Amino acid sequence: MRNLILAATLAAILPSVAQAQWVPIGQRQANLASRIEQGVRNGALTRPEAVRLRQQYRDITRLENRYRATGGLSAAERRDLDRRFDRLSRRVYVQKRDRQVR
Repeated sequence: MRNLILAATLAAILPSVAQAQWVPIGQRQANLASRIEQGVRNGALTRPEAVRLRQQYRDITRLENRYRATGGLSAAERRDLDRRFDRLSRRVYVQKRDRQVR
């Protein structure tokens, strides 16, 4: 009985955990671009901060295009892009909250 309850609990939890961890690359790009633009509009990002963040965003996008040009994304390339997007996301978070305003 205990195993049945455990199995039912895991079956209910695991799909939501797996879904929460992976976001398609296109969606991550859209989210980051939106967060940067929102920071510019509401004054949370200064002009130099926004320029730097946009350049880093474009660099990752160019790298993704190079990866895709070689026949699609391998698992390692996807992990690399995810890691780079994670880092850029943290930078956006920090820059928007550093109390520098335009």
